[in-house]
Amino acid sequence: MTALGVVFRPQLPPERLRDVATAADDAGLEQLWLWEDCFFESGIASAAAALAWTQRLRVGVGLLPVPLRNAALATMEAATLHRLFPERVALALGHGVQDWMGQVGARVESPMTLLREHLDAMRALLRGERVTTDGRYVKLNDVALDWPPPEAPAVFAGATGPRTLRLSGECADGTILTADTAPEAVREARRLVDEGRAAGERTGRHEVVVYLLAATGPGADERLQNESDVRNAPPFVVAGDAEAIAEAVGRLADAGADTVVLQPTADEPDPVGFVRLAAEMVRPLVP
Repeated sequence: MTALGVVFRPQLPPERLRDVATAADDAGLEQLWLWEDCFFESGIASAAAALAWTQRLRVGVGLLPVPLRNAALATMEAATLHRLFPERVALALGHGVQDWMGQVGARVESPMTLLREHLDAMRALLRGERVTTDGRYVKLNDVALDWPPPEAPAVFAGATGPRTLRLSGECADGTILTADTAPEAVREARRLVDEGRAAGERTGRHEVVVYLLAATGPGADERLQNESDVRNAPPFVVAGDAEAIAEAVGRLADAGADTVVLQPTADEPDPVGFVRLAAEMVRPLVP
């Protein structure tokens, strides 16, 4: 079965998160995803709150920009969330938007190297290992978590280009694809991820999560056109009723998406209503 989720866009103020999260939980939606975009809201703080307010909802952060985060501290936060809310947390790491990283003095010369080092260190620490590494960016000396999760959780990576997709297959446990990813691009991403998995001799499950920009109700087409992604490229988006959205979800699932996360427009007038539509009207139409 294809899992279905919705994004809580960071263009909404943090105090609106509780209503959206509890509505998703009450309606039976499987997943709620958050972004750590500069300079809106913290991914970890928002995830902790959403998890505490809900009972069943899986909460993902897609993604945490690794130039902003020390590998040991990020892993401590991840481990704490996984122990407090077992099987309900999904965290993804990524390069971060390079212009933003430059604004805060965190931009690195080799984002690929940093992401690889961070993924390797985090996954090892979450497995309960004691880690010493002297990488180009990640340096740990005899570090081990006192409270690792009982079972090592999946660590996702956000990826777009071929090199990062292969890196995700090799070093991560799942991949996040952005909302400009059409079905044919999902197939190609799967192929590149599998190349990385083969290179890394990875055999476990690798979940692919794809965002889908969607709008419904009055003015849906106009709101989609106002999104910068739509103006700058011809991405795979959908405007319409529950049946139209479900059909688009199905196309992404057929192309290889395990999870499709509906991404409302930044000016979505009714975020709670959008969540309920996803859970009560779209979900029953998605196999």
